[in-house]
Amino acid sequence: MKTRAMLALALSAAALAGCSTTMGGSAPVDVTRYHLSQPIPAGTLAVQPVSGGAAGPEAQLYLDAVAATMGGMGFAATTDSAKADYLATVDFRRTDRGQVRTRPPVTIGLGGGSFGGNVGVGGGASVGIGSKTKTIYASELSVQLRRRGDNTVIWEGKAMTEALGAADGTQPADTATKLSNALFKGFPGQSGITITVK
Repeated sequence: MKTRAMLALALSAAALAGCSTTMGGSAPVDVTRYHLSQPIPAGTLAVQPVSGGAAGPEAQLYLDAVAATMGGMGFAATTDSAKADYLATVDFRRTDRGQVRTRPPVTIGLGGGSFGGNVGVGGGASVGIGSKTKTIYASELSVQLRRRGDNTVIWEGKAMTEALGAADGTQPADTATKLSNALFKGFPGQSGITITVK
């Protein structure tokens, strides 16, 4: 009886160790940029939503994130688009990519053992407690940069990431900042190449 209890305890500990993956953490961002392979000197910048794009508080988070990231690169934000050196049009999407069932944080191992005489029951099972169904969301940020003088598109890029709903760092403000920072990392970046930013 003692042997059976010890076996069950060992299997339970092994099952718990196997379920130690964290659902939080920072998901990588896939980034693709295109440009004319010409210098893009810093200047004044007007940031606005793409025509027909989403509006509202969440859209403003993405506009603010792009303005802040580019501001840190020397592109001074201005509200007067007619006098700006550059115009950045911003679009974002957040889509439901389906659901997954997360692994339970606690697993109880049930080990096999002998029950009287020479009758043995082999094998084992584990029972999960506390697993949940979570939605996978894909968030995407697209930015097009135009030179205001001749309205030429001189740079454009797209950043995309996926995350489980309600995970740490998946709030709209966090996602907007994360995507914007990844999109402009190493600006202007290598044209036509998709990179992964962690």
